[in-house]
Amino acid sequence: MQGMELIRHRRSVRTFDGRALAAEDAADILAFAGTVENPCGIPVAWKLLSAKADRLSSPVIAGADTFIAGKIKRLPRAEEAFGYAFERVVLHAEAKGIGTTWIAGTMDRPAFERAMALEADEVMPCVSPLGYPADRMSLRETLMRKGVRADSRFGFHELFFSGDFRTPLTPENAGPFRDALEMVRWAPSAVNKQPWRAVVSGSEVHFYEKHSKGYVDARGWDLQKIDLGIAMCHFAYGMEQAGQTVSWTVSDPGLGTERDVEYVATGRV
Repeated sequence: MQGMELIRHRRSVRTFDGRALAAEDAADILAFAGTVENPCGIPVAWKLLSAKADRLSSPVIAGADTFIAGKIKRLPRAEEAFGYAFERVVLHAEAKGIGTTWIAGTMDRPAFERAMALEADEVMPCVSPLGYPADRMSLRETLMRKGVRADSRFGFHELFFSGDFRTPLTPENAGPFRDALEMVRWAPSAVNKQPWRAVVSGSEVHFYEKHSKGYVDARGWDLQKIDLGIAMCHFAYGMEQAGQTVSWTVSDPGLGTERDVEYVATGRV
């Protein structure tokens, strides 16, 4: 499974069937994570953790013992770097039939950070369980998905624009970017806020963050920029499926935006 089928099939899995992650699957995912690059060039350090051995817990996860976690230096654009890299790993796991879900707040964070040997200049933004999905979701999982409307997304024309923010983009007018932008549309995000916006201009696609309150901590770490990294990952993945390579730059085109919309990066094909 790959391409649009993979993107649409993938969902956040919180209820697993209790089987231990096969050693070959664990080794493959960790090895793949070690090869992942991101547009910001900031390395992510990866580790597989055991809930039992490392004394870890998350109240929203049932039936999985293995977690994958990553840590990264607190540097400019580290959020986008982490989001891009972690989502690459998530998509690789999905292609192997292994369930995942992004966890940022609903975990014993001090325990996870100790297991990752987190240094003062590092951050461990998120972790994910790795396991085999149960046949049925738990009631808690069902209610969580319903609460954030996990199976719905904003319309294409609400997220993507042509030339400027005054001209909504339709799938019919998106040209070679249509499928890749549709994959962006279905990307996961914190509480399903979908904070990405994109403006298509010739061979370039400019990505922006539409801020929501409460996602930036006291040290300036912006959780929604991780979501932008996820969106950038989906765009690059979609263009790769079409045989195209995306090069990334940070060069604000100076388009007029609303006060709560911030330029993040540009993908050129």
